[in-house]
Formats: sequence, C-alpha cells, structure tokens
Amino acid sequence: MIELPIWLFASMIVAIVVLGLMLWNNLREREFHVRVPDLNSFEEALPSIAGMTKAVIQDGNRAEILQDGDGFFPALFASIAAAKETIHFETYVWWSGDICEEVANAFAARAREGLEVRIMTDAMGAMKMKRALRELMIEAGCKLARYHPLRLIDIGQLNKRTHRKLAIFDGREAYVFGHGISRIWTGHGQDKDHWRDTGARLHGPVVNAVQSVFAQHWIEETGEVLVGEKYFPHLEPAGKLRMHVLAGAPLGGISDLELMFKMSIAAAQKELIIQNPYFIADEETAGLLKRAVRRGVAVQIMVPGKITDSPLVSHAGHRHFSEMLHAGVRLFCFERTMIHQKIMIIDGIWSHVGSTNLDSRSFDINEEAGVGIIDEGIAAELKAAFEEDVKSSVELHAESWDRGYRLWHRTLDRACYLLSGQL
Repeated sequence: MIELPIWLFASMIVAIVVLGLMLWNNLREREFHVRVPDLNSFEEALPSIAGMTKAVIQDGNRAEILQDGDGFFPALFASIAAAKETIHFETYVWWSGDICEEVANAFAARAREGLEVRIMTDAMGAMKMKRALRELMIEAGCKLARYHPLRLIDIGQLNKRTHRKLAIFDGREAYVFGHGISRIWTGHGQDKDHWRDTGARLHGPVVNAVQSVFAQHWIEETGEVLVGEKYFPHLEPAGKLRMHVLAGAPLGGISDLELMFKMSIAAAQKELIIQNPYFIADEETAGLLKRAVRRGVAVQIMVPGKITDSPLVSHAGHRHFSEMLHAGVRLFCFERTMIHQKIMIIDGIWSHVGSTNLDSRSFDINEEAGVGIIDEGIAAELKAAFEEDVKSSVELHAESWDRGYRLWHRTLDRACYLLSGQL
C-alpha cells in the first residue's frame, strides 16, 4: 500500500474531474439551430449556403449521372483505360467479388504502363480486401495508403473513418459517388444482392476541387504533396453547369455538411426530395421538415424498407416518423433491394450527390464528400429516377403507422435513437 497525503489525493480527484469535464465538453455535440430568413427562391439562398460551408460555386462544368453498377463500373473502367498520367481513387468499402479483382487488375495494368496510380482505402472499411490484390497493385507500382490504420499513436482517431468515394483522372475528370467496390454494387439494383446507388461523373473547373479533397487525405497519410499542372491543370469550361464540392472533415463544433443540409431544407420553397439509406432525423431536422411542409413545400423522403444492412439505423430513424407523417411529410420505404444512394433535390434547381448519410456519424465523425449541382436538367433526371423507385416502394401513412406502432417497437426505436451519435 502507498500512503498519500490527503491534500494530494484530493488534488488528484479534482484533476481527474476537471480533465473529464474538459474531455466531455470537447466531445459532446453542440446544439445547432438554423435561422434562415424568408426568401423568394432557393436560388437566392445558394451563395449563402456555399459561402457558409466554404464551398465555392464554379461555372462551366458538365455532369453525367451514373445509376447503379451497370452505369458506374463501365464508365469507371473506361476512364481508367483512357487516363494518360495520373489516377487517384478513394473509397471506404473494398469487399469481395469478381469486381474487386477487375478493378485491382485495371489499376495494376495502368501502373505497369508508367501512370501514377494512388489508391486510398479506409483501414476498417476495406478490411475484407484480399491481401493478394493489395500485393498485386503494389508490385505493379500503385501507391496504396490506408486511412487511419490501427496504430497506438492514433488510437484516438480509430472511430474517425473516411467514407468518401472519389476518383480523379489526369486532374481533368472526376467521379463522386456512393458505390463501394464489391459484388453488391454490380448490376442494376435488381434484387437484395445488388444494391441501388447513384454517382456523378464531372468535367470542368470543379474537378480541381475534387482533386483537392483527395489530396487532403493523401497528404495526411503519406506526407506526399501533389503539386503541379499534372495534378491541378488549368481547366477550360466543359459545359454550362454551376457546381460546388463540399467535403466533411469534422473538427468539432458545427459540421459544414450538417450546416449545408439544414440550411438547404430551411430554404426550400416548392419541393424537397431525399433518398438516403441511413436517415436519422434529429429534433432540429424533424422540425425543419415540418416547417417546410407548413410553408407549402412538397417533402418526399425515401429510406430502406425491409432490406437493410443496419436494422439499428432503421429503428433509430423511426424516432420521428409519426410526427413527420402527421405534419404531411411523405415517407417511402424502398422494398426491392437496399437503396444506398445519397440524393437531395430542392425546388427542381439544386441536387446533391455523394457519400453523405443524413445521420450524426456522417455529420460529426466520418469524412464525407459530395457535389452540389445547380441545373434543372440534372434535377429532373434525378427526380425521374426517384419516381421510378417509388414504384418499388411502400408509402407510409400516419394512421396505419400509429396503429402498428406497438410499445415494443417504440421502445426499440428510442433505445436505438440513444445510440444515434455513433450510428
């Protein structure tokens, strides 16, 4: 036994309490309230939304929407084959299936031809990647980095993952998407073994912004700085679309992504469409959605139905369903397969495509990326895809939801909601 003077023991207790309070204060989520003045159109709000979230709106771009694996992977392989100098790729998921070998072989083949191929995977999300594929790419000359691998010195960062999905070719063409590298993302969302997802292929000055997002993590994990025309070329206009890229990098305080989504909901005037696989509305979001309906906005939200990879998230998301349904929010559960696309469309003007889920993990913990596209044509295309998905969905109604909302279901939902900060 070691004897300690009472004053020393008391000082140690006080120090522990103070340090604990400091840690709690640093980690706790701050309250966030959105106050957006009345505007005549969502268009008027866009400069403020972009400015407040440090995302510059750029002119002169072109976008192509890529639906499911059948739309995404052939385009990706074509871009890999056409690249002349550099290939940059970042993903959270790299699991299993023939598509994993096809992508790895495509990267390796271009590296052998002398191209600079850099690949960033999340250390946890890509744990299922076969070692043989990793060795194949490294031996071919690809540079591979893992985001936040398990290291004692970085143990405090273990929960912070990169959930971004990006690809950039020669600094002139970029992809922003929700797909992972796995057999699950192949096909056209035809059954439970083939998920629905959406991505965008971009050309024009906005590509520099996507390259910057990739370079951020590459520098963090490798120390290599990407400098020069090879990575950031001068890009001439490639179209007429305005776009802005937003990447979430939580550092405490208010998340730029959370700010963007909540300001967008608050500024919607006519129509709001959301498709998201992990939708957990907090009190503020539920209130914003109800307010939107009251001012005449047609609000439609689609979430997974019975086919989901996270029942916990689904139950947590149910927490505010009843009040939203009674307020006039239309809720759809997609039943054909798992929906994995992260889509928001506002007033037929602005669309957001990317990796961001509408939950606390995406807003406050994970690293995310997405692109806002200001164009009526792209908005109409995404809306048409949403309406097609409605045909494979079941719409919820307030009365039937309340009748079937048993005590055990409410209890489970509330218990899961308590964990929503980590889901």
